[in-house]
Amino acid sequence: MTSTADTPDLLAAITAATRRMIEVRAAAIPFADLERRALASELRPGRLAAALSRRDRVNVIAECKRRSPSRGVLKADYDPAQIAAGYERAGAAAVSVLTEPTFFDGHLDHLTAVRKAVDLPILRKDFIVDRYQIMEARAAGADAVLLIVAALTTRDLEELHREATRAGLDVLVEIHDLGEVSAALRAGASIVGVNNRNLRTLAVNTDVSRRAVELIPDDVIAVAESGLQNSAELMDLAAAGYDAFLIGERFMASDDPGQALAGLLRDTRR
Repeated sequence: MTSTADTPDLLAAITAATRRMIEVRAAAIPFADLERRALASELRPGRLAAALSRRDRVNVIAECKRRSPSRGVLKADYDPAQIAAGYERAGAAAVSVLTEPTFFDGHLDHLTAVRKAVDLPILRKDFIVDRYQIMEARAAGADAVLLIVAALTTRDLEELHREATRAGLDVLVEIHDLGEVSAALRAGASIVGVNNRNLRTLAVNTDVSRRAVELIPDDVIAVAESGLQNSAELMDLAAAGYDAFLIGERFMASDDPGQALAGLLRDTRR
């Protein structure tokens, strides 16, 4: 058996690659120019939080991603705008768009295309390590960004949370273990995502969600992420205190992601 110490740290590899790409993009478009363009774009503050707070439905953030490091290519004929439109018709609360290029085959243009296709709140799902990405997200039409506690120092997490909030974006702060909940809350998180997948090893453990929700205050939106497969799991986690669920691979591995979401939501009403 391979020990944890011998397992490649995927999160470290992704964040290192991200920092290098930001340097290249910032050299092509300086931050000041990007900021001017971002601040001139339409702003819809609080839309993700409002969508995930509704009590009259099961709130699913449905994800658009072509590839995952754990399963490889999920959809060769990837059309994020078409997929997102299907999610909207099926009753998604919001759409998450993977924009990380090296490990997930994402691109910021995918988010721009989804913004044109749907009116749902859009989360930029990426490994945000710099304020440059926050301005990219707003300029591309995102309503929210993801901040991963394990990918950031305490200081960077708090600063990036302030930057995103100042830019008018909601922030989903993602944790992977119980010890990270307090860091998320100290940073000011009003939406906390509990990822059942360890981004360093890719192992999935849904027990993380069941235990972490007890540490999340009632006035903070709790989102269960990764490894969720059926309506019974969603209803069990909703009863435990979760307000919303982020689901990607289950939908993307199907022939019709929108129909897969519709079927899951239909099952929750039985």
